[in-house]
Amino acid sequence: MTAATSTTLADGRELIYFDDGAMAKPHPERDRRPLLPRSDEDTGEIRFDALTGDWVAVATRRQTRTYLPPANQCPLCPSTAENLSEIPGPNYDVAVFENRFPSLGPALGMAPSTPGWGTSGTGFGRCEVVSFTSDHTGSFGSLPPQRARTVIDAWAARTEALSAMPGIRQVFPFENRGEEIGVTLHHPHGQIYAYPYLPPRAAVMAGAARRFFDAADGRLTLTGSILGSERSAGDRMIAEGRHFSAYVPFAAHWPLEVHLTPHRQVADIAGLTGPERDELASMYLDLLGRLDNLYATPTPYIAAWHQAPVDDYFRPASYLHLQLTSPRRSADKLKFLAGSEAAMGAFINDSTPERAASALRDAGAHSKASASTGGRTQ
Repeated sequence: MTAATSTTLADGRELIYFDDGAMAKPHPERDRRPLLPRSDEDTGEIRFDALTGDWVAVATRRQTRTYLPPANQCPLCPSTAENLSEIPGPNYDVAVFENRFPSLGPALGMAPSTPGWGTSGTGFGRCEVVSFTSDHTGSFGSLPPQRARTVIDAWAARTEALSAMPGIRQVFPFENRGEEIGVTLHHPHGQIYAYPYLPPRAAVMAGAARRFFDAADGRLTLTGSILGSERSAGDRMIAEGRHFSAYVPFAAHWPLEVHLTPHRQVADIAGLTGPERDELASMYLDLLGRLDNLYATPTPYIAAWHQAPVDDYFRPASYLHLQLTSPRRSADKLKFLAGSEAAMGAFINDSTPERAASALRDAGAHSKASASTGGRTQ
């Protein structure tokens, strides 16, 4: 188990250190910045779009968030006398803290249950930043396997804690990598959003999973059935391990899209066993290495961990999996969401999933890490 130590920042936000290994390291330093105390009154609002059934968060304070600062002013690097950052201690392993400029929260509570046109509510929820390392350069893909495992344990611990908070219906860990995606900090990091409602894509996926589950009388899950079909077909598979498989989905939306799925149904990262987390660390690093081996420059991506909703209705049918997507369609071209995708949600893929899978198989990286957990590449 990864050791964790909780402390408080100057304005009252929580900061949690996750240390490599089972022994906690000392973290005695305190935040010395003259920050004003944060209040639940700082929480924004959510507004209901009656045309789509979506909630939209309104968080005007995000306009002042930090944007691509120089390295000596990075808020995720350890604090120094010249740069009092979000993390007061010296070198750390992994740090998780409440976002200073959150889209949701810090107040917690329930979203309106029967919304209609003109319905608004408090933007309840919680947004956290996950800093993968104290090193300013690099990426998740350059982490050693032990550190990747520590991040996974941090995701698991925060998923469990956030899921238990009042009003939370969905916990979403994710990472944006690359300025092309909209990253505002170069330091290797991700985020976790805890929503008071089911976000649109989560709601669609949960509904499809529940309908399939009901039609199968609870004997099969939708994601498990898809995983079995992809493993049988084989032409879109990228890697298979003892506990996880990675493949390009049959109807991939993006030029580069990979799903990493456990072989057994599990609701969220917190439900993974130790051996499963070990293999997940190595296979995830392998996938990110393949993505970066495709071209001469690093590939931008969004890593989205789709977990089961917190509620009891959708949870039995839901199935943890990662969706790793990139808009990069060639060495010097990106796919932009224009009219059809942005306005209608109707995606058009310029390549085939089979071709993308073949390229990713050929771009094999971190083969030793994959082999060390019993995994095999296709």
